[in-house]
Amino acid sequence: MYDTYGLETTSFDTAALAGFFATYSLLIVALCVVMIVAYWKIFTKAGKPGWASLIPFYNYYTLFQVAGMNGWMFLLLCLPIVNVVVLIMLYINLAKAFGKSGGFAAGLIFLNTIFLLILAFGSSTYVGKQD
Repeated sequence: MYDTYGLETTSFDTAALAGFFATYSLLIVALCVVMIVAYWKIFTKAGKPGWASLIPFYNYYTLFQVAGMNGWMFLLLCLPIVNVVVLIMLYINLAKAFGKSGGFAAGLIFLNTIFLLILAFGSSTYVGKQD
């Protein structure tokens, strides 16, 4: 295909691209809603207010407290490479706080959404910080 100046142009299907982005956006919104619901249930199991899952940054502050860690450690999530280590520590401590084993902590690390839902809606109870 050529434009009015005789230059070759490419055909691009914008409708397909718009459909892809709309579907992708809906999936992301659905995942966010599922995570908010899971965090809400986890917070209420731990005796924290469920609405804390709705507020950015404060939800991680509360999650660190539930895991028995210093709440302000969530600021370390802003540092590259350090954030990976801190998240691993968080999920290990979160599993311990609900009386789960290291295998469950590995599940929290690698299949986060699924294991958070198991933690939220499963039969586990909050036992607090375990040393």
